[in-house]
Amino acid sequence: MADNDDLRSQLHDAFEGADYPVNNQMDLVPALPNGPATKFESGETSFTAMEMATRLGSHQEFPYEDADTLVDDIMVGLEKEEMI
Repeated sequence: MADNDDLRSQLHDAFEGADYPVNNQMDLVPALPNGPATKFESGETSFTAMEMATRLGSHQEFPYEDADTLVDDIMVGLEKEEMI
């Protein structure tokens, strides 16, 4: 089982360096240490940024003004898509 606080921290660390506001998923790619291949892992849960983007597109409401709001929506999407 994933540790949601751990995942939230990983996501925040990955996206806090984006050039906000971000208007779409592609605006986030430069902030990721390994681009779309950046992996997020906690417990037995593991997914790449690309996998996450593919499944969560309908759960995001761009533009985002900061990492906190973006990560909040990502976490909700991960739960709704049963990825965590």
